[in-house]
Amino acid sequence: MGIRATAVACLALVTMGCASAERTPVTSTAERFLSAAGEGRGGQACLLLAPEAARSLDDCEKQIVSVGLRAGAVRGVDVWGDEARVRVDGDTLFLHRFPDGWRVRAAGCEPRAEQPYECEVKT
Repeated sequence: MGIRATAVACLALVTMGCASAERTPVTSTAERFLSAAGEGRGGQACLLLAPEAARSLDDCEKQIVSVGLRAGAVRGVDVWGDEARVRVDGDTLFLHRFPDGWRVRAAGCEPRAEQPYECEVKT
């Protein structure tokens, strides 16, 4: 393998490593959020919401549990700078990176043909 091909291969591995490193905290936040909401731990779920999303619910701790969110197998994670989308079985979540870490901006989201997602919880 030539020097140029080796450099390109190394750059690709480094880039993949960075993308993978970005996905880990996003996935962890989404899984912790869905687990807390699905298991009736509304207070813990609300702590993982973006402030605007938490404020959009009249009684966050009760409402977040009543939405019917459930943990599921992660089917895909996309990260674009400070924004991310996590697709799990039966749900899509959108997250934003804040100074203290990733928070859920929208959950219980379903795609709609040629329109924005329809979300149960949103900012």
